Amino acid sequence: MVEYLLYFTVGAVAGIFGGMLGIGGGVIIMPFLRFFVGLEPVSAAGTVITAVFFTAIGGSIRHYKTGNIKIKKLLPIISAGAVMTIIASFFFPHFSGRGKWLDLGIGLVFLLVSARMLLEAIFRKSLSKVIRENSELKGSSSKKILIGGIAGTLPGLLGIGTGAILVPSLIFTMNVPAKIAMSSSLACFALNALISSSFKISQGFVDFAIVIPVSVGTFVGANIGAIVNKKFSSKTLKIIFGILFTYVAAKFILSFFGVKI
Repeated sequence: MVEYLLYFTVGAVAGIFGGMLGIGGGVIIMPFLRFFVGLEPVSAAGTVITAVFFTAIGGSIRHYKTGNIKIKKLLPIISAGAVMTIIASFFFPHFSGRGKWLDLGIGLVFLLVSARMLLEAIFRKSLSKVIRENSELKGSSSKKILIGGIAGTLPGLLGIGTGAILVPSLIFTMNVPAKIAMSSSLACFALNALISSSFKISQGFVDFAIVIPVSVGTFVGANIGAIVNKKFSSKTLKIIFGILFTYVAAKFILSFFGVKI
């Protein structure tokens, strides 16, 4: 009973910060499952992508109600991401005997997440002078397809979210305000996560004893995070989590080389 409560709590924490910062929550759940629970890389990835689907769908619903999500404008990104998630998911089982490579890929993506958070927190004011507000997500379909396609490989191939690609891409290539970018990232990721988790369940890489309490926690937390997002200044939070995720990224990358920290 205690372990299920722990899984729920970790899921809730991941959901809160996922809903608030536009990330799926996998950056919190993944290291917990890998290094605390001790799941193998492929099982951790399969369990995480299934759990964070509920972060994405819960956060998306809340953000949609606040008007931060423009579904029609996101369709090229969502469609391209879905196609690439399907393709990448067919290659995921090849990691079953190459777990250290999965750790390396996850570590590198986590490093991007931490860099994004730190850069946004430190240079937010200077960047805001450069970025025009584009709340309508204006941009060519080809650019949106490219962004969605690249981002869609992450859930399928590594079992993690698209926020590391989508949020900075929307902000810096399409001049989208940060909150719109974070909300849009969750909406795009929801379908990616559904597709990826369906594949990984069928491939036998999901631990249901863990994923059920974690998923309930992420859904509850994501709704709270999306509400807090409207009122909360996230600069300090991004600095703290940027540093934390840098450590987590280093932990994954060094595990590839057999080094524990």
